[in-house]
Amino acid sequence: MAIRDSYNFENLVNETERLVLEQMEIQLELDASRDICKCQDCVLDMTALALNSLKPHYRVSLIGTVYAHVALDEKYAIEVKSAVSDAIKRIASNPSHD
Repeated sequence: MAIRDSYNFENLVNETERLVLEQMEIQLELDASRDICKCQDCVLDMTALALNSLKPHYRVSLIGTVYAHVALDEKYAIEVKSAVSDAIKRIASNPSHD
């Protein structure tokens, strides 16, 4: 029996992923004039690197969403911003392609 066949995991969401994607979009738009590769592979690498350096915050309900928004304070927002910035710099200086 596969667990995914018995339970619905659609509502299991990592709020950190949402925050990283929002911050990634902001920073890549700000860096639009810089020579940073924004291909599928590089952006996914940047996102994965940022996510791997941050603590995940999962929720499974609407109330969990409200709680997550309250619990993820300004300090965590700064950590997310820094992780995304560092990931962009690292992948931009060493992309996984030629």
